[in-house]
Amino acid sequence: MKRTICAVITARASYARIKSALAAIRDHPDLTLRIVVAGSAVLERYGDIRAQMHADGFEIAAWTTFIVEGENLVSSVKSTGLGLIEMGTVLDRMAPDAVISVADRYETLATAVAASYMNIPLVHVQGGEVTGSIDEKVRHAVTKLADLHLTATAKAAERVIRMGEDPARVHVTGCPSIDLAAKVAGSPALDFDPMAKYGGVGTPLDMKQGYVVVLQHPVTTEYETSRRNVTETLQAVADLGLPALWFWPNVDAGSDGTSKGIRTFRELHRPQNIRFFKNMAPEDFLRLLCNSRMLVGNSSVGIRECSFLGVPVVNVGSRQAGRERGGNVHDTDYVREDILAAMRRILSSPRPEKSTLYGDGRAGVRMAGLLATEPLVTEKKLPY
Repeated sequence: MKRTICAVITARASYARIKSALAAIRDHPDLTLRIVVAGSAVLERYGDIRAQMHADGFEIAAWTTFIVEGENLVSSVKSTGLGLIEMGTVLDRMAPDAVISVADRYETLATAVAASYMNIPLVHVQGGEVTGSIDEKVRHAVTKLADLHLTATAKAAERVIRMGEDPARVHVTGCPSIDLAAKVAGSPALDFDPMAKYGGVGTPLDMKQGYVVVLQHPVTTEYETSRRNVTETLQAVADLGLPALWFWPNVDAGSDGTSKGIRTFRELHRPQNIRFFKNMAPEDFLRLLCNSRMLVGNSSVGIRECSFLGVPVVNVGSRQAGRERGGNVHDTDYVREDILAAMRRILSSPRPEKSTLYGDGRAGVRMAGLLATEPLVTEKKLPY
């Protein structure tokens, strides 16, 4: 009998992270794919991804929202609690053979707890990695709840095993987000106008002489300074003068401060070189990155996909602290002069070497194969 695999997508980034695996699961003869879209992934203000998923040929089996307004520490706790309740209901109705949970967001924790208490085997993608913020705690907590581990790198797999997980249940597949990057790298031309296709807010940009992409999220453990932090980056990007496509932050604690910082800067300074966007289709975003002069901010896309594509990155702050990285990353603190100096160094330097640190473009197929053949169990113990 076919195995029914439930994949839970709770944020726009999670969709890009797992898209190639979704396609491979859907197309595998021994698997049936059921997709649940939840959390900020169904909220318009953060880029509702459902229409894009339908356009990409994916059928959504269920969707639910459980985000509490506020984007602060208390709202994150309450959203996690509501997510646990909602996911319990969804999984009870669906009764899948296994549940896939992606990475380390608080919605991921809700999915992991719900699946575990319902005796549904939990598959964790991107465990064993090291970063800053509360993501570190959430990622390792999900690892201990998970029954099958699909890691992006060999070092990540080693860490999962050192946490007491059975080596036979830990597999290095690469990151499925690299699959999309590999696809784009094979045909990298920027074949669309971002402003015509996605609108955005701000001054029309002339991108012919080059542009930068900016994506900066709040850091949960530094949420009180999120507004000041984003203002430093805004000022540096404005001072650089190159056209910049700036993408809205995700729905973590501190997002309200980041959003207010962006809106205030936009109204007070009316920067002529920055245009703001909510979201884009994953392939369009990667094609935009591939043709950019650099990425600025603190998104893991700078560590993963940009490494594979050979795109230089100014990584700002502590959000990606400790994550394995290629030679494309330049680290700075939230200081506008330092950010500006790093951007100028990149503009005067050769493009970095491309890296396969996070995968070779075949992760999705590997994941589908493992989901079709690996034993699906829920019992495990620490080794003696």
